[in-house]
Amino acid sequence: MAEFAGTLLCAKTPHTTLAYTNRIYLHSTDFAAYKGAAPPQGTPADEVLLALTGDSGKELVYSAQANPPGTEIKAGTVGLSGPQRTALGLELSAPMRATPYKPTIDQQLSAVRLSCAPYRKGPLTIDAQQLADHLAKKYTGQVFVVGQKFMCALDPKQLLYLTVDGMEFTQSTGSHLGQLHGGLTKVLPFKGCSNPDFKVEKEPVEARGVQQQSLFTSDFDFAKLGIGGLGNEFDTIFRRAFASRIYPAHIIQQMGISHVRGMLLYGPPGCGKTLIARQIGKVLNAREPKIVNGPEVLDKYVGASEEKIRELFADAEAEQQSEGDRSMLHTIIFDEMDAICKSRGSVRDGTGVSDSIVNQLLSKIDGVDSLNNILVIGMTNRKDMIDEAILRPGRLELHVEIGLPDEKGRLQILDIKTASMRKAGRLQKDAVDALPELAGRTKNFSGAELEGLVKSAASYALRRCVDVAGDNAIDEASLKVEKRDFDHALDSGEACAAFGAKAASLEPLYRNGIVDFGRSFREVDDALRRLVEQVRTSAKTPLMTVLLEGRAHTGKTALAARTAVTSEFPFVRLLSADSMIGFSESAKCQAIQKVFLDSYKSPLSIIVIDDVERLIEYTPVGPRFSNTVLQTLLVLLKKAPDEENRRLLVIATTSVSNHLEDLQLTDAFNVQLRCPQLEEPSEIEAALRHLVADATQRSSIASAITKPLGIKQLLMVLEMARGDHGVDANDFAACLHQFLGV
Repeated sequence: MAEFAGTLLCAKTPHTTLAYTNRIYLHSTDFAAYKGAAPPQGTPADEVLLALTGDSGKELVYSAQANPPGTEIKAGTVGLSGPQRTALGLELSAPMRATPYKPTIDQQLSAVRLSCAPYRKGPLTIDAQQLADHLAKKYTGQVFVVGQKFMCALDPKQLLYLTVDGMEFTQSTGSHLGQLHGGLTKVLPFKGCSNPDFKVEKEPVEARGVQQQSLFTSDFDFAKLGIGGLGNEFDTIFRRAFASRIYPAHIIQQMGISHVRGMLLYGPPGCGKTLIARQIGKVLNAREPKIVNGPEVLDKYVGASEEKIRELFADAEAEQQSEGDRSMLHTIIFDEMDAICKSRGSVRDGTGVSDSIVNQLLSKIDGVDSLNNILVIGMTNRKDMIDEAILRPGRLELHVEIGLPDEKGRLQILDIKTASMRKAGRLQKDAVDALPELAGRTKNFSGAELEGLVKSAASYALRRCVDVAGDNAIDEASLKVEKRDFDHALDSGEACAAFGAKAASLEPLYRNGIVDFGRSFREVDDALRRLVEQVRTSAKTPLMTVLLEGRAHTGKTALAARTAVTSEFPFVRLLSADSMIGFSESAKCQAIQKVFLDSYKSPLSIIVIDDVERLIEYTPVGPRFSNTVLQTLLVLLKKAPDEENRRLLVIATTSVSNHLEDLQLTDAFNVQLRCPQLEEPSEIEAALRHLVADATQRSSIASAITKPLGIKQLLMVLEMARGDHGVDANDFAACLHQFLGV
């Protein structure tokens, strides 16, 4: 059968109400001609599918009916609504080609998603299920294309403007055209405008899943962020904060979960918290991140600080109200969050501003009208100061520690920080080859400190190529950073780790060396070495505490300091009373706590507590002591690091262990070792072999020692008696009797 085609002229719809049916209307004579020539189309008996083609060449398929009784339309014309004429690009009286259309099996729709908007101004609320039933019943057999616009009337007061947002087909191949079958096609309407007065109730959860917007930009690559050593942290952030946002909203609703609305990045300064937050904002296919420094929120006017918090969330609120689940992600970044989110009740300034800011932030993140299109990223190095309510699930529930990088991470950071040098040929090959070695030497360096190392090394190279007199031009070709420049930067102390081993404060404590005077000394020394190795290698020993006791001047402090330095642990600290002179009890407790808290951030740490009785201000007369400091030590000596693979060794010294027993302080230590005095003649002889070269003098001096004495006392008296020709035994005996009463 030959194709039947004709030319029709564009006209208006015969009656206004017919414009809301998405049908076209023909004179009864024309309708009969097209209906008789049409193949089976799966449409009602009073309809025929016509493919209309205008001068622009665009073709659309509509269901045609004869003009209803009481309406008029001229023969040879077709009545089109305004949206239909716009879609075909036709003016009134313009000609178009009309051909009966036969749908194919692959054009049967299984689902069609429709974006809804009100046709008139004013408040309007519709029932999505009622609209879906109406469309399935009244529009069955009609053919649609994605992007097609048409009008619909649920009743005279509920006039809608609909847009085909997406289609799903029963056949996997699909087509650009789809035919709606009332009983087989699932109609999914949803709100598709920003009008706050228009609401769609009972919106299907699947309605917005047709074109899920990509969360990340198309060129997203974690490797290009310029952040090294944080692979595990990025995995955690992606899994908790972003994985759920990649799926369509209806999938998440079916899972019965909500998106993570906030996360807290915490850790030591200089480890990249701010950099991570900014880079995350760049790679997200979302609104431009709002970055706020915590102190900037504070304002001198009453209520102004809270208003600034509300302004940060205003754009997200407006977009969620208008777009719903289609709203883009709004990222709000708070740097130094501890400045505005201190624990409520802890700030006693009389204004209550700090508490009000916390309350306002809580209501915006997880209040009655909580937002689902926000991600709040807070950053701090004082997590302990932040109000607990902010850190609960539903608020800033994801806590990611951005800690000190390990050796592999440090190498990645050095690669990133020297990438520009290598690309430009400004990094000597010996320096490139030495990067793994530098990563091993820079224990507990943060990312910022590694960047400082690179800058310091570059400054040595720049200085080397500068002619101070200014007579010669700078030789740009010879400007290259070498390995020796990195060595200078490290050896000079220009580049050092804030959480590194402070060997400079410990080495003076044993500047005269350690004297091995026999078996009793070696037992203590070997025990300390074994404990160091146990902490280094045993996963079951996250905390080890050792008390070195003994009479005064037996070398306890020197032995503890030497053990700490030679352990090569990345974090070594000394706690001594001389560094806290004039401190109040609370200030002293805070200083002690800070050292312990810092140690928890390092994989391996040693804390040396020198003369622990001086720290607690112990005096035997009375006796009296600082109970506040004592209780602080008792708590901290039993607290192991929270994080896995973090280990701490504490070595304390005391000369009054018998008095500390009454305070239960000695019970807080896992191990107690006693540093011996020089008692046996063999021990005295062994000590003198290290200190006196002449054998005759050694024998005479040894015979002069009749009572036990400490190794430091022996060293002191030897230096007192030392003359131009060595140590005279008579002078030694005189000094021993005069100054020590021996």
